[in-house]
Amino acid sequence: MKRVYVNEQWCLGCHLCEYYCAFANSGLSDMATALKGTRIVPRIHVEGDNSVSFAVSCRHCKDPICMQSCIAGAIYREDGVVRIRKEKCVGCLTCILVCPYGSLTPDETGIAQKCELCLQNGSGAPACVRGCPNRAIVYEEREDAV
Repeated sequence: MKRVYVNEQWCLGCHLCEYYCAFANSGLSDMATALKGTRIVPRIHVEGDNSVSFAVSCRHCKDPICMQSCIAGAIYREDGVVRIRKEKCVGCLTCILVCPYGSLTPDETGIAQKCELCLQNGSGAPACVRGCPNRAIVYEEREDAV
């Protein structure tokens, strides 16, 4: 299964992936309209400092502990992609606490959100990958999947 991977040595720490992610999941067709004057809540986030930066995104684990710990059954797997049924999430955020990668975050309403590879956008590749100016974020299949 294809996943998002980050080449830390190429990451500039520019945060553009966060903006492209927030825009792709906004449901709007214009980036300025979608993001101007709002607090962005991306499903990917950049960590690090001036010496080392890297983007943190869901790894779509083979045996996801977030899915096992979800008391509402909102987290499920579909075609290898770990997804969240927002209408079922009760906002306990246990999934955030148990994820060893820090991949889940609360959205603007307080329920859990995570990278779902932009599958709902029908674009073929996640927005963070398409928007990365240094190609530090890639969408590919590797054998070392978690």
